Amino acid sequence: MAQTKNARRVGATEARAKVTNVRISPQKLNLVAASIRGLPVQKALNELEFSRKRIAIDVRKALYSAVSNAENNHNLDIDSLVVAEAFVGKNLVMKRFASRARGRSSRILKPFSEITIVVREAGEAA
Repeated sequence: MAQTKNARRVGATEARAKVTNVRISPQKLNLVAASIRGLPVQKALNELEFSRKRIAIDVRKALYSAVSNAENNHNLDIDSLVVAEAFVGKNLVMKRFASRARGRSSRILKPFSEITIVVREAGEAA
């Protein structure tokens, strides 16, 4: 017996890509995501290419994945795509301890994030 098909999470003229377990805090990742929201895909790729933030490389890969999903899975025109949404969520937090003076210790939190990018054809976005 086959499993029933899940409903699409985005519209007919949209495609999305999600990257989980990105090793950076959500606050820092959201700065990069905010810089590409609403931009055409080519401008967003240029923005990420020349960004000085370390995490821009991973966001760029996620954007490429969303564009590939739009082209291959949904037959959308890649020249007319716009970054409709780019949002960030929390993920797990690794907890480590560092030795301190007088036999004490302090907690070090190493947060992980996830980013979701949704691209849409420009005719629908306008």
